[in-house]
Formats: sequence, structure tokens, C-alpha cells
Amino acid sequence: MHILRNAAILGGLLLAALLPTCHAADTPAPPQILAHVMPWYAAKPISGSWGWHWTMNHFDPERVTNGRREIASALYPVIGPYDSSDASVVEYHLLTMKLAGIDGIIIDWYGLTDVNDYAELHRNTTLLVDMAEPLGLSVAICYEDRTVLELEKKGQLAQGRVGHAADEIRWLAKHWFPRKHYVRHKGRPLLLSFGVANMTDAEWSETLRQIDTPIAYVSQASPRQAATGAFDWPVPSQGLAAQERFARNSRDWPLAIPVIFPRFDDIYEQAGLHKSYGQIPDNSGHTFRQLLTAAFQSDRPFIQVATWNDWGEGTSIEPSVEFGIRDLEALQQFRREQIDREFPHDADSLRLPLRLLGLRKQGAAPSTDLDAIALLLAGGNTTAAAERISGLEQ
Repeated sequence: MHILRNAAILGGLLLAALLPTCHAADTPAPPQILAHVMPWYAAKPISGSWGWHWTMNHFDPERVTNGRREIASALYPVIGPYDSSDASVVEYHLLTMKLAGIDGIIIDWYGLTDVNDYAELHRNTTLLVDMAEPLGLSVAICYEDRTVLELEKKGQLAQGRVGHAADEIRWLAKHWFPRKHYVRHKGRPLLLSFGVANMTDAEWSETLRQIDTPIAYVSQASPRQAATGAFDWPVPSQGLAAQERFARNSRDWPLAIPVIFPRFDDIYEQAGLHKSYGQIPDNSGHTFRQLLTAAFQSDRPFIQVATWNDWGEGTSIEPSVEFGIRDLEALQQFRREQIDREFPHDADSLRLPLRLLGLRKQGAAPSTDLDAIALLLAGGNTTAAAERISGLEQ
């Protein structure tokens, strides 16, 4: 599977070179920038049908106007609507993040149960976890605990809410938490959960009491009873006031994860689902830059980008037809100015993963040659990668 074959050969040597390094005890470590990834897209060319997140039971991607498929988004991905199970697309996403200065990903995970599309989401999450490691990105999980309520409604919680959630987290503790590239806070694996109107504080406390592995559990908006801390998230009805309030309230919390995003522009009302949650304007990129600066100044160990690719809510920083790579360039510039003055990548670097994706889709070269290019990009050797890509494009 593309880069995974080479990962088996390179093993820990490549991983050690690519993952964020430890700093001396007297040198404050820079924050890890983690992009929230949605693994829920299904495209007909790969999965046989268009998934709900592209259609929302209203839009028809088979309808093409001026070269663009009709999708459930106010924005349009540069690569068009894609499938989250497509390893070539996952490689493109991860390499683009890496070259933008993103350290890792937080994956929206719906658990292990084969209900609705949860099994497909788990499969896609597994692909992300496996491919992130050789490409030098760290991973963490955001557990969608509302799945527990959904399963309860369907009568599929024989062991109850707490028992089910505990089983899910035990699985994480066995399979993903021990991975070298899993994100940790003070030695403990980081686990996020939205949980605003889902499992109660008492249920989460009891769930975590049943887990042998110490976990840095982080809830949304404010620390819950069993939580180490909390993470922020866009609240379009409140504009940026929600982020200002989070910054004020979180000053004394043991762990707070500020959020950065470029805008909020959902498609729900146009899809006929419900009223729009509201809008937060892009403001010509100022929203993203303002939040990035504020998040960095909060002096926290993690910054969450929300999101990499939630096209339905318009918060994506993945390259789009409308905004191109603008927000990724802003990340590059910020990293160079505030975190790593030697950070070498620029706009030209960001275009290389897209060119590699094009070569994969065209079948223009043996996969081993393209895997080697991916490793060059992951290692930051964009000059050699560009030369090889140009040679194959001719």
C-alpha cells in the first residue's frame, strides 16, 4: 500500500528522523500543530456510490457544471470530491500537511461497531494511523461518544453506555495508544471527545476508572469531571467571542488546546437538513492568522486546526478552488517566524504532493518509484523529489 511497503524496510530509523524531537529540559518545546481530520468521505469511483457527506441526501455529484461536481459544500476541493479509503489521496493529504508545517492529526473516530458507516470510518481511520507513521506525522483520536447514544437508540448496547465506551477505549489502549507516533501529554496518550450533550460527566468518570492505561482525556469547551483539560471548537453563533472566552477561562487549566480555523460556512440549510449554525467570515485570511497568533501566545503544548477537511461546514484548510493553499502558506510562514527559523518549505513545496497524486492516478511510473518520492517529501528533500517528479511528468 504505497508508502507502507517502504516503511517496513526503513522502520524506526525513518520514524526517529521525522517525528517531532524532544527539546532540552531548559528549552520550552514549541506547540504541536495538529489538524482535525474527517475520514468519512465516500466517492463513487472508489466505493461504488457517493457518500452522505458529499450528498447530504440533497446534492448530486453526478451533476457536473463547469467541470465541478455538485457536492454538499460551499467550497470545492482542488482534487474534487474524493474517497477517504483511497491511499493515494491519504498520502496527498498527509504529505501536504507535513510540508505545511503541521505536526500531526487528530482523527474523528466513531468506534468499532458495524452500524451506519462506522465500520468504514474505522477502516479509514486505520489507514490514516498506519500511513501517518512512515510519513512522520503523529496521530491522536477524538472519540465521537455520541455514537454511544446512537447505538443505545438501536438497542445495541448490551453492556450499557459505560461498558461499551470502556471496551472501545481498551481497544485503543491495546492497538493505537502504544504506537510510537501516538500523541502524548506528559507521557499519557491524548484522547479527545466532543461529549457536550452525549455521555455524562459521571459516565466518563466511570468509563476511565475501568481503563488500566493512564490517559490524558480532554473534553470539549471546558474540563469535565474526569478530564485532564479541554479543547476549543468553532461556535459560529458566537463568532470569535467563543475563542476569546476559552482563552480567558482556560488560563489555570492543567491542559487547554486552543483552536484555529479559517472560517465557518456550513451547507446544512441549503441541503434542507436544518437552519445554518451561522457564519464566521474568512475575512481574507485574517480570521485564520488572528487565531493562530492567539493560540501560539497561549503557550500551550498543542494547537488544533479545526479542520483539515470538513467541507460541509466550510472550515477546511485543505487546498480548495476558492482559497488554494493560502492558509497552508500562512502556517509555513508562522512556523518559520515563530517555531523554526530553518523551516525550508514554501508554496512550491506544497504543490509537490498534488503532482505526486497526479502521477499515481495516471499510473505513470512503477509504484516503487512513486513510493521513493513520497519518502523524499516526508523527509523534507523537496529538491530531489521535484526533480524526480518532473522527470516522470515528461
